[in-house]
Amino acid sequence: MRSTSKNSIIKSGLGIIAVGALAFSLAACSTSSNSGSSPSKETTKSSESKPEPVVSLPDLSKGVDTQVTVDQSFVDALTSLSLTPGVVGTATFTDGVFAFPITGGNVDYYDPAKSYRPYVQGEIDHDGSGISLTGGGKVVELTDFKINPGTSELHGKVTVDGTVAAPDAFLFDLHGGTLKPLQMEGDNGVLEGTTVHISPDAADLLNQTFGTDAVKAQMLVGVAKITVATK
Repeated sequence: MRSTSKNSIIKSGLGIIAVGALAFSLAACSTSSNSGSSPSKETTKSSESKPEPVVSLPDLSKGVDTQVTVDQSFVDALTSLSLTPGVVGTATFTDGVFAFPITGGNVDYYDPAKSYRPYVQGEIDHDGSGISLTGGGKVVELTDFKINPGTSELHGKVTVDGTVAAPDAFLFDLHGGTLKPLQMEGDNGVLEGTTVHISPDAADLLNQTFGTDAVKAQMLVGVAKITVATK
């Protein structure tokens, strides 16, 4: 990595994270189109030898967080189901915005003009935080979010009434088509605009747990904002 292009490489890397992840996505097999600005959903690597990544971000433990501004339609859906949202661990919920600290992970970005796929690979971790949904005498906790930039999937642990129901469930589908250009705030890169949606797996699990059919796959949860420390 040439020192003369360090800043541009960092910015490119952060932009790739957002496009593929929260991309939240917290940043899921996305229903967004695979345009030139979005990473391929293909998970099978090509037969060509593994190239060197154009951008490599080996350590995301410097933070800062992934935020999701909750959409009113999601609030209305929870209200109709008599479900009360809450936070778990280090997560916060203030003025309609969930925030989950980034605790680690890594991302490699390969030249999309080449055949190697997926051209964005890695993971963005949010250990020790999550959300809870309480209703009907049950408490469901969704925690330890892991975003896969290569698939635009967010996985996490599901706990029902204190018992682990799924250690690694596909929770949210992340669509990067509305992502805004990268902004810099001091040494932090800010990526905002990716939408977060309930995955089919999560919809089924919540419907079964709360005895309803009102939770629909691809229900909009909100809009994500990722803030990543570059130093």
